[in-house]
Formats: sequence, structure tokens, C-alpha cells
Amino acid sequence: MAMCLDTHCHLDAPEFDLDRDEIIERASLAGVSGVLIPAVRAKDFLSVQDLAHHAALKMPATCYTLGIHPIYTPEAQESDLDILRVAVTKALDDPRFVGIGEIGLDYFLPELDPHHQSYFFEAQLDLAQEFNLPVILHVRRSQDAIIKALKSRKLSGGIAHAFNGSFQQAENFMKLNFVMGFGGAMTHDRALQIRRLAKDLPLESIVLETDAPDIPPMWLSHAEHPRNEPGELPQISSVLADIRSDLISRTQHLCSHNALRVIPRWNQLIQNPSSKVTQPH
Repeated sequence: MAMCLDTHCHLDAPEFDLDRDEIIERASLAGVSGVLIPAVRAKDFLSVQDLAHHAALKMPATCYTLGIHPIYTPEAQESDLDILRVAVTKALDDPRFVGIGEIGLDYFLPELDPHHQSYFFEAQLDLAQEFNLPVILHVRRSQDAIIKALKSRKLSGGIAHAFNGSFQQAENFMKLNFVMGFGGAMTHDRALQIRRLAKDLPLESIVLETDAPDIPPMWLSHAEHPRNEPGELPQISSVLADIRSDLISRTQHLCSHNALRVIPRWNQLIQNPSSKVTQPH
């Protein structure tokens, strides 16, 4: 069976509080090898770390990143950046820690101050550069500004999560050693631009994600309270394979390989069996 990695899953979200272990079990039984859990607030850093180790008992390739999401910058304090630095320094000893994220810019929500979120984004990019860590990017309607910020630094690369930009923007990300995350949105027939990107971009530039509990795939969208979960990833991967007229196993294998290429610590985790049962510090 091909390795199947969910490169973006908010497994710590409150939507999973009542049945998180069942969600993990279903994902494992569905063939998901591991998920990447990106922290979004400083107060969540320890719980995300603990959850990654817990989920790894069923999905051994599970890992996590630490960062401050642009949506949470209104409540973020300057001291949160100090907390992040300390947390990253400590987490370097944890094989399940693989990078900085979820960070970025969000120009969709009008209530977010562009200058304030940019301050936190730039500071976290600097931290990633200092520690030579990849980044998980939130790029909603902000691709050009993010690409400009990346070009002014020497970063190792990472993932542009939930990518919905242009081919030119995708090419710019690829030149900077970034891959693009595709998930539930791609399964909707009306998502014409995303499906065109999924079909025509080089497969080596694509990774799979759910963004669970958000962006449910088409087959869940008619539920009264649609909730995405990592166990949907294999079916999402089959949609990508169908769009590209490719084999599901090849699609899963190459997308997982792409993720491990741009996130070296994740690759090290998978290559080192002894780290798979490591408990959090």
C-alpha cells in the first residue's frame, strides 16, 4: 500500500473534542499513514505536541508544526513570538516537530489588519530562516505578498496550503522549493480553477491535505453539519488521480514523496523507526 500523508489536519480543533480517538482510528483504518498538525496559537503549542504523539500510536508518521495563524493575530501579543521561539528551541529535540506553521497572510477577512498580521508573519519567517525550518503557509488571497516576503529571505521551502492561485504564482512557489496543498475543494465539480491546477501542475508540485475539520469534500457537503476528517484523504486522493488520469497508488506515493522532500524532518521521522514511538518531553 502506498504511503498516504495528510499534510494539513487541525486534529486539535474543538469540532473533534467528542470523538477524536474515533477520528484517529478511522483515519488509520482508511490507510492514512500520518497527519501534519499545524498549531495556530501560542496557547496551543503543548497540546498540539501531545496530540501528535498520541495520534502517532495509530498513525506512526504523524508530526506537527508550531506557529501563529493570521486569523489569530488580533489576539496575539508580541510575547507570543518569544513563546514561539522558546517552544521551537525545545521542540528541536522532538523528532515529530517538523517546521513552522501555520503562518501566513489572509486578505479575505476584512477585519484582519494587514499590517498587524504582516508583522507576525515576517517575524515567523525570520525564525524559520534562523532555524532552517520549512514553513506551512496560509495564502488566502495573499499569494503575491507572500511570495515577495519569501523572496527576500533564504528559506528551505515548505507547503502553500489550500492553494487557489494562478499558474504563475504556483511556478513562483515551486522556484522557492514550495509545493501546493490540494484537498476537499478539488472534489467539487464547480471548483474549475482548482481542478485545472490539479490537472495541469506537475505532480511533483502537489501534496494532499484535508484541512480537517474544514473544507469538506463534495460527498460530505450535503450533511446537516459537514465536517471533514483525515479518513477522507484516500478518497480525496482518488479524485486527484481521476482528474489527472493516473493511478491512485502512484498519486498517493508521489504526493507523499513531495511532502517529505520539502519537509526534511518529516522524512527523517519516517526513515528512523525508533522515533515513531517517542513520547513528548
